[in-house]
Amino acid sequence: MGPDQTSDVGPNGLVILSQYANAGRQWRPAGDPARVDTHDFPDQELGRAIPYGVYDLAANAGWVTVGTDHDTAAFAVGAIRRWWDGGGKAAYPGARRLLITADAGGSNGYRTRAWKAELAGLALDTGLEITVCHFPPGTSKWNKIEHRLFSHITMNWAGRPLASHEVILSSIAATTTRTGLSVTAELDTASYETGVTLSDKQMAALPINRHTWHGDWNYTLRPEPPTPVPDPVPFDEVSPHLAWLAHPALTGMDAARFDALIDELSAAHTSQRESQLHQRRGGRPRTVGGPTTGHPPALTLGDRLLATVLHQRMGLPQVTIAALFDVRPETINRRIRDVRQILTATGHTITPAGQRLGSLDDLNAFADETKITRPREIKTASQ
Repeated sequence: MGPDQTSDVGPNGLVILSQYANAGRQWRPAGDPARVDTHDFPDQELGRAIPYGVYDLAANAGWVTVGTDHDTAAFAVGAIRRWWDGGGKAAYPGARRLLITADAGGSNGYRTRAWKAELAGLALDTGLEITVCHFPPGTSKWNKIEHRLFSHITMNWAGRPLASHEVILSSIAATTTRTGLSVTAELDTASYETGVTLSDKQMAALPINRHTWHGDWNYTLRPEPPTPVPDPVPFDEVSPHLAWLAHPALTGMDAARFDALIDELSAAHTSQRESQLHQRRGGRPRTVGGPTTGHPPALTLGDRLLATVLHQRMGLPQVTIAALFDVRPETINRRIRDVRQILTATGHTITPAGQRLGSLDDLNAFADETKITRPREIKTASQ
């Protein structure tokens, strides 16, 4: 098979165990029909069955785990793990990557954070690089697992009352086709907690690479442990990786004066921000007490002031500042404009220095000349 393995995965819905009619036909001895209940109410004693399948495209083989608790992300990834430990690993000992095609919703949906977190754990445990490609919403019928596995299982148990887990397991395992389909079925009686959520910080720590084409639907989990994410930098401070640019030789201010200027501009920035949001709302009042969402700002107020000082005092081009700050030039342009408005409103001016820096090379040379300790490698605008 080589280093790669491709599988389709997905649930086949919830099956309520009960002695009631199941659409379809089944051969029975004459005069001995299967007796069924007249109403299909759930039976608390019999419980439920949740089939979750893995279909191996190359081997034309299915592996179906039948759960008894809840269809959660942990259950879904647990089913994939059972397939890999029970047969996949032995069938493909040299596999380094696993490609999974999955539906857009449900326990393995593209919006389900727990699904990605569970897959990250599976990638780490197996050493596999796991790539997931979700079918867009409304197109799950194209997934081969529906046509090559679950459709045949459904036909095989048609007309047979699904009154126990044993009946379901035997019906699934007995499913075959003329093209050689084979199916393994097993019962999963574990309990799975519902309502599991992941914070933005936990998501940011996952070793996930989103693809450039529809990164929400297509992504890869690397077999690595989560990367610790540092706490966000306070808004009134300069980000640590930019601290060397706040040297007095570049800003014309010592650290105490620079920090004092940030503190003075903080209140004015809050007023400016509220005014901008008021305009975006079309003049409508802000909803008080509503939930707050969103990511931390890309640049702190300290970063924005630093960018403005470097541009106005040292003449450093905005595109160079954007590369140093690791943001888009449009972001730098917008933040410098905002800070200049605040400086004007608070009566502050930035006086240009005698020496102007027109490029990254000029900045490096100036830093060496003035004994500024700078990082060994600095991104350029073209990187």
